[in-house]
Amino acid sequence: MEEKVRVDKWLWAARFFKTRSLASKAVNGGHVHLNGGRIKPSRIVQVGDRLQIIRGVEEFTVDILSLASRRGPATVARTLYEETTDSIDRREAAREQRRLVRAPASRPQGRPDKRERRKIREFLRKD
Repeated sequence: MEEKVRVDKWLWAARFFKTRSLASKAVNGGHVHLNGGRIKPSRIVQVGDRLQIIRGVEEFTVDILSLASRRGPATVARTLYEETTDSIDRREAAREQRRLVRAPASRPQGRPDKRERRKIREFLRKD
């Protein structure tokens, strides 16, 4: 068990980011907050700390249960933290909202034929 771990190392070991440099950039960019405040990548995390992590369109709120500075299997990484139930509910609601907004669009049946290509070219020439 580790005693001191930098937040960027922990985020990488917990598999929130694929590389440590991506984790460091996220922390510098303000996408990771420790106990409600902005931090630097060199900040030391401890068991019991709460992290808010924004990764793309997903937002996680996790409590740190264990420390690790080495990246291991995903099953071990999941034991390093516990996501809050509120965070899980918000992510599921956001996922459902994105699914509903993205209405199924009609896709073309295949490549345009000669007549359709002429219409496309004619349409694109008009400014």
